[in-house]
Amino acid sequence: MSQQSKRQAERLVAVVVTHNRLAQLKITLMRLLECPAQDLTAVVVVDNAASDGTSEWLSAQNDPRLVTQRLEVNRGGAGGFAAGMAMARDRFNPDWLVVMDDDARPEPGALAAFHDRDKAGIDAVAAAVYFPDGRICEMNRPSRNPFWHGREFLRTALRGRGGFHLSPAIYQGTELREIDVTSFVGFFVSSKGLDLAGLPDPGLFLYGDDGLYTLGLRHAGGRMVFDPMVRFEHDCSTFSAAQRGQFAPIWKAYYYHRNLLLLYRLAAGWMFWPALCLILPRWLWKMRAHGGQRLLYLRLLRRAVRDGLGRRRDVAHAKVLGWAGL
Repeated sequence: MSQQSKRQAERLVAVVVTHNRLAQLKITLMRLLECPAQDLTAVVVVDNAASDGTSEWLSAQNDPRLVTQRLEVNRGGAGGFAAGMAMARDRFNPDWLVVMDDDARPEPGALAAFHDRDKAGIDAVAAAVYFPDGRICEMNRPSRNPFWHGREFLRTALRGRGGFHLSPAIYQGTELREIDVTSFVGFFVSSKGLDLAGLPDPGLFLYGDDGLYTLGLRHAGGRMVFDPMVRFEHDCSTFSAAQRGQFAPIWKAYYYHRNLLLLYRLAAGWMFWPALCLILPRWLWKMRAHGGQRLLYLRLLRRAVRDGLGRRRDVAHAKVLGWAGL
């Protein structure tokens, strides 16, 4: 089968979740819809209760490949991806889904490079994600689970984060690399992978939903790889140097810490409990970055630890906002 015939036979649907970032969404949709139909069958955009004119702008678009879904309540990234992936699966029955935030998009040729790969026996693929200036986007760097691999465990003990995240040298190569965890920016999941992992858990709201999903896919027996030839751009400012260690708005601290506890527990197994003794002091130390909100940060952290250890995922977002005084 020729590469063109292969692309036509391999149905790929993109899922984009957006909330009040219309300017970024316009760029992402333009980039996606510039891709030929043989590379991209359809685009599903989940309007996550945006209030900046996103809904009106989307209603005015007439590209036949564009499908939109409006959520009347903001369900966070996790709820948005769950809704969008379900719609894409049920409406198009695709061979593959590719998911991304509204400020992320494939670089020209990325989807063609994805189709050109032999993906036999592969259930999910992570793209190489870069900032617009060409630097590797750290928040989207795939990794191996050090608790599952002896070599990575030793490297992590010696080098910290650099022991389990993929190195810059791997980004410069062409080979596929086995991974265990990645983000929802440039994440491709096959129909089989979707059957194995199901939909993301909307109760997570935001932070760590992608890590828990991809690690859960691996835990279920799925095979996931990093492909340096499939390049994405992420024009994000989350955890920029100016705000690193500080949560703005403050309510995000709850989801970040609760969901990380859920992720660490799945990743570490029985080793989670001794690791917790190292994690909690570091989180308490973050209090210093919050100025006049230090006590509020501590209250949110206490609730996050309580719910994370209790594996509670059903806390209403309105309640979290109330804890933050909103």
